[in-house]
Amino acid sequence: MGTAPYAHYSPEDLDRQYNARATVDDLAPILARYAEESRAARETLTCHTGVAYGPHPDETLDIFPATQPGSPVLIFVHGGYWRALTKDESSFMAPAFVDAGATVVAVNYSLAPGASLDEIVRQCRAALAWVVHEIHRYHGDPGQIHIAGSSAGGHLVGMLLASGWQADFGIAPDTVKSATPVSGLFDLEPLIDTHVNAWVHLDAESAARLSPLQHLPEQGCPLIVSYGETETAEFARQSRQYLDAWRHRGFPARYIDMPGTNHFDVILHLADPASPLTLAVFAAMGIGPASAPSAERPS
Repeated sequence: MGTAPYAHYSPEDLDRQYNARATVDDLAPILARYAEESRAARETLTCHTGVAYGPHPDETLDIFPATQPGSPVLIFVHGGYWRALTKDESSFMAPAFVDAGATVVAVNYSLAPGASLDEIVRQCRAALAWVVHEIHRYHGDPGQIHIAGSSAGGHLVGMLLASGWQADFGIAPDTVKSATPVSGLFDLEPLIDTHVNAWVHLDAESAARLSPLQHLPEQGCPLIVSYGETETAEFARQSRQYLDAWRHRGFPARYIDMPGTNHFDVILHLADPASPLTLAVFAAMGIGPASAPSAERPS
């Protein structure tokens, strides 16, 4: 076995690499934008809020139906390092995507440390399966499911793409037609020795079980990867490594460069219908502009 790509870091430096909050001077205004723009979406669009996808009180969705039936669906999975945020701060992209012809679903899930990471993954899989079975009631086409997520949500997107669980939830292995993990975490092993493990409680076995890099699918949908310009080297490596692994298996993948962004505000660009990130997702979903201008750089 080769040396781990993060092995050169001291314990203190590795901990800094996974301290995303320290990469911005003031996180509060960005989180306020998440909440304010999501609230505005709920107030200005048709929204079915708190729709249950399971029996637990945390297992709910906010659904923004497209104006026309049979529309593609974007499922968004929020970040927050598995311990913060909810669906209430996670629908800021709904106006742009509904205007472009999609149904949008914001997923809520239980948070660590009250819920294990295994349970959070199970909840997100249950949410995806619920959408496949029920989204026709909200003008969505269950044959056109697309997923996106930021940070911890990017990790959860990777776990939704993994093979081997779909049959237990009554859905097809190729249910997801495109995926957009932004600033995601795909190799959880380095987190074991960081402050993050105070709430996710990983060991070597669970980190392997829950790392998307170790559970790539047998068949891969188009993948769109992006991350903030000011991410730490480890966050950038995680995204690049997952992108490279996807391509190595012969699956289609794009990297979208988002200059001037950080770990937290890069995902807000999904609210802008003209941003390179949004245009790439539109193109994958077959909505909005017929084609997106190239924003890919060699990796």
